[in-house]
Amino acid sequence: MSKLQLRHRPLLGEPAGWGDGLHPLLQRIYAARGVFGPDQAEHRLNRLLSPQQLGGMQQAVELLAQAIRDDASIMIAGDYDCDGATGSAVAIRGLRLLGAQRVDYVVPNRFIHGYGLTPELVASLPDHVQLVVTVDNGVASVAGVAAAKSRGMRVIVTDHHLPGDFLPAADAIVNPNLRGDDFPSKALAGVGVMFYVLLALRAHLREQGAFSANNEPDLSVLLDLVALGTVADLVPLDFNNRVLVEAGMKRLRSRRGCAGITALVEASQRSVATLCTSDLGYAVGPRLNAAGRLEDMRLGVECLLTDDARQAHHYAELLSSINQERRELQAAMVAEAEVMVAHAARVEESVIGVSLFEPSWHAGVVGLVASKLKERLHRPVIAFAPAGEDNPDQLRGSARSIAGFHIRDALATIDARHPGLIERFGGHAMAAGLSLRTSDYSRFADAFDAVAREWLSEEQLQAVLYTDGEMPAGMFTLEMARLLRYAGPWGQAFPEPIFENRFECFSWRLMGEKHLRLSLRDPRDDAVHDAVMFNAYNGQPPPAMLRAAYELTINDWQGRESPRLLLRHIEPI
Repeated sequence: MSKLQLRHRPLLGEPAGWGDGLHPLLQRIYAARGVFGPDQAEHRLNRLLSPQQLGGMQQAVELLAQAIRDDASIMIAGDYDCDGATGSAVAIRGLRLLGAQRVDYVVPNRFIHGYGLTPELVASLPDHVQLVVTVDNGVASVAGVAAAKSRGMRVIVTDHHLPGDFLPAADAIVNPNLRGDDFPSKALAGVGVMFYVLLALRAHLREQGAFSANNEPDLSVLLDLVALGTVADLVPLDFNNRVLVEAGMKRLRSRRGCAGITALVEASQRSVATLCTSDLGYAVGPRLNAAGRLEDMRLGVECLLTDDARQAHHYAELLSSINQERRELQAAMVAEAEVMVAHAARVEESVIGVSLFEPSWHAGVVGLVASKLKERLHRPVIAFAPAGEDNPDQLRGSARSIAGFHIRDALATIDARHPGLIERFGGHAMAAGLSLRTSDYSRFADAFDAVAREWLSEEQLQAVLYTDGEMPAGMFTLEMARLLRYAGPWGQAFPEPIFENRFECFSWRLMGEKHLRLSLRDPRDDAVHDAVMFNAYNGQPPPAMLRAAYELTINDWQGRESPRLLLRHIEPI
């Protein structure tokens, strides 16, 4: 049925020091993720890495402190994704808490300004701006920073993206991924970097005597925003990021989160009280991202800035409507992409680095198309669309990669081999963006495939789903589902527990047109378990005897909770 291979996730060491305080199954799950004792699982805020360890921090906080003292006009230059939106909101809320009176923000329109602090975006800024602070962008904005400096503006770059060959001539750059930066965690999202700048700024202002003993601003009120941006940007949840995310999740579950996130959670029909990271990643984050893909991300930032619950609800409903439009557009584009793949001659075997282009596609949604096709083909994929109606001769591409293929480095290699072929690029190991001339698409597609062929082995091209082995009989309980749900925070590089077992398909039925609802009997004890599998129906019934990889989740239909298996993969046995 599928070429996917199931493999047991190996233990990275032996659990130690847990005593009787943690279930043995969870000890095993943690050990497979590099957590061997309670000290590595205690996500206390006082264990965060020091902001002073980040390079460029001193210059940044001195500039910000001076701007606050001088009542200077500060412009936050954000990005049009969830990380950029939450980072912008953190910057604005945080700077106001720390005494800044004149703080505004701007978010580029991807179809007008392009990505980051471009000269076009700088040209749109009012003359009174004295200090520009980028959030989740800027490390590649050489021309944009130069344009701002030429207008007499000072510039602080806060970013987490990988730098290119040349850095912008900013007054300060704070980025854990700069070459030579010794900050121990390279995994901070853009919102995390901005939060760290605020922590360092507060410490600096404290040393300057700006606060009395009883009125120091509490920056922990921003952690719900930090958690959302970190999870949505799919950065690895190393220990430092898990501390930030866990603190933010606790604020949200205790109903101390900002009005905007609370409204987005409710609009997605999730419960704030039982919120988990997958809710942020699959329900809340996409609603914010949709604004940047199809409309104006200012709508998303305003949702995160308002403290009025009624206004937040209004924004959340608008964002949900845009997200529904995005879903429909994405579904149509993915269907077209799948037809392209199906009609290509043995594409899965003959093409390793897959490029796709359709003139009618929307540039704001091609990243989602690339992601879906990457999952299906287990190949690095780049999807392209015209840059805009006013610029039909240029394409914008969005890339998604697989483990072992650093997509930004691949683009850098193509750029070195074929100077001028790529007009602009940037990104991470697993995702990147680029632009090129429409007439150069075929040449680029060949170059991308050539690099993928060189770098990827047959083993890397085998899709693998790692599991935590069998769930013991008798543990398919609501109590165990709750324990697993809140034992994270789970996310990128710290994945949710997935188990595998053999079952008899006792019964099944369709939900809608593509989803399966199954009753699975465990032959070890004859217990029958409720299960669902989304987008799984292909016109054939599921196997009578099957091997399944699944998550143990909670079904809270109509307020009644029960355990349920969320199937990720099934195969006949």
